[in-house]
Amino acid sequence: MSGPLREATWREGAPPALPRPHGVAEWWRGIRRAVPALLVLLLGVVLILPLRAAERLIHGSRRPWTGPHVQLVCRLVLACIGLDWQRKGRPMRGPGAVVANHSSWLDILTMNAAMPVFFVSKAEVRRWPGINILTAVTNTHFVVRDPKFARAQATEFAARIRAGHRLLFFPEGTSTDGRRVLAFKPTLFQGFLDPGLPADLAIQPMSVIYHAPEGADPRFYGWWADMALADHLLAVLSARRQGMAEVVLHQPVPVAGETRKSLAAKTEAAVRGGVEQGLVQNPPRRQG
Repeated sequence: MSGPLREATWREGAPPALPRPHGVAEWWRGIRRAVPALLVLLLGVVLILPLRAAERLIHGSRRPWTGPHVQLVCRLVLACIGLDWQRKGRPMRGPGAVVANHSSWLDILTMNAAMPVFFVSKAEVRRWPGINILTAVTNTHFVVRDPKFARAQATEFAARIRAGHRLLFFPEGTSTDGRRVLAFKPTLFQGFLDPGLPADLAIQPMSVIYHAPEGADPRFYGWWADMALADHLLAVLSARRQGMAEVVLHQPVPVAGETRKSLAAKTEAAVRGGVEQGLVQNPPRRQG
């Protein structure tokens, strides 16, 4: 299983130099975007606590309220940053999970803006400053890489699927420069074959394409190798103009009759096709 941040670092190619703000105007632009975004995140965390308590009392383990709440929070944060986004396709119905390509910390915002999802991440991310706020808001599903916890975690995973949670996995296992899709790891699909899961379980592939600001390096939104999170945040927040994120939701792939290798191959092909098609097309127009 993978998470909303880098699991193992992809290092092909040298990352571009991250632009730093120069002068009062550029620093002010970054602050003007960062402060409202942080306030929205903090308010989202504060409000989700009583909302989740009431939700648990009435709906048990299901998340009919907090999922849309997180979706709204992420949309508002993107608006504060100035990064527009567009969704193509429809979120799946029925029990299932989502798999997607992984480019950046921005995936947390853009993917949740497109549809309510719950990321699957390694437990260490829970301690990362700043990012731990995002994982709290998005109700991230944490896993421990220890065989002795495998059975308990498989049970928890199955319970969340049965409760209707859309768990989102990154089968590449790492983030990239946003210009490619790495091979999906078949082992990450083993959990979908558990006999305790619903018979009509399906996996929806999701492609996310980042269109860089005009004149910027096409890899501007990618976060990989040894790029510092703080430096990347600063570069994005202080950019004079923002680009756009395009989220493509593909047809769900039914799990019945598949193997982990065939699931990996089919979902990878869909995600890769969406990214490649999105990169050769002009960025979609900004929403009104």
